[in-house]
Amino acid sequence: MKARYLFPQDYMADPSANVFNGKIYVYPSHDWDSGAAFDDDGGHFEMKDYHVLSIDGDPMTGKVTDHGVILDLPDIPWAGRQMWDNDVVEKNGKYYLIFSCKDKNDVFHLGVAVADRPEGPFKAQPDPIRGSYSIDPCVFKDDDGEAYVYFGGIWGGQLQRYKDNKALKNEYLPSGKEDPIPSRVARLTDDCLQFAEEPKPVIIIDENGKKLTADDPHRFFEASWMHKYNGKYYFSYSTGDTHLLCYAVGDNPYGPFTYKGVILEPVVGWTTHHSIIEFKGKWYLFHHDCVPSNDVTWLRSLKVMPLEYDDKGNIITMKSE
Repeated sequence: MKARYLFPQDYMADPSANVFNGKIYVYPSHDWDSGAAFDDDGGHFEMKDYHVLSIDGDPMTGKVTDHGVILDLPDIPWAGRQMWDNDVVEKNGKYYLIFSCKDKNDVFHLGVAVADRPEGPFKAQPDPIRGSYSIDPCVFKDDDGEAYVYFGGIWGGQLQRYKDNKALKNEYLPSGKEDPIPSRVARLTDDCLQFAEEPKPVIIIDENGKKLTADDPHRFFEASWMHKYNGKYYFSYSTGDTHLLCYAVGDNPYGPFTYKGVILEPVVGWTTHHSIIEFKGKWYLFHHDCVPSNDVTWLRSLKVMPLEYDDKGNIITMKSE
């Protein structure tokens, strides 16, 4: 089945899809043409607000509603610019929007905004999460109710500026057969407002138990996502400059995760970003590309397509057509 463009009326990207109260909600970043020049640090991605979309029924055919702005840059006390990826988790009847944004010193952190409904509006906390850094949060709530946030991205996402949760004097990007920079994961407090622990590295290994190397085209770059299938934890991510969506599988939320394969081959546009959900017994991949904008990389469009597993639990590789 061909992929569906979810909301062709506007440019949106980085879709975080969730099912709340029997309905799909998609929390994207909101692209616009700010006039900023393209650069490797993502200065052309000048997003300044968040919207939420809801889908009536089947995501391949159902009506999509834009509920408008749920959080605006001026309403975040600590924020400076660039509201990048976000995700939402429900806990104890409240909805927590975990988002990435630069502070007034141009340093990325994770923030939290809270609402009573999945449609928002969301009210931002006065400060970012203590000890947070980098971008692209995914919030995964396990079967026991514990919530974990996965985050991080290199290059413009600034993850190369940190080691062991401390800022480096000089950023460092590994190369060759060195260990790559990993994503991070931390359990959240019960109120989902802070880290409950120091973030830990998300280690991806091959079938022989060895870490993927920095020059491996399947190593982590950004866009963490976590879902569970048949009791296993599926950590998926973007490889950035090799333009793939890949996944690895583990036995617990912290890993290690064994690399399994490619989910999605390269799309039109530099970035590739996604989420994976189950809805009424079927699985779906939400992602984006730049076909409608004629390959303008900062003007992306949301897509959705069915996702399938083989009888061994492997995700079948797809092309977005």
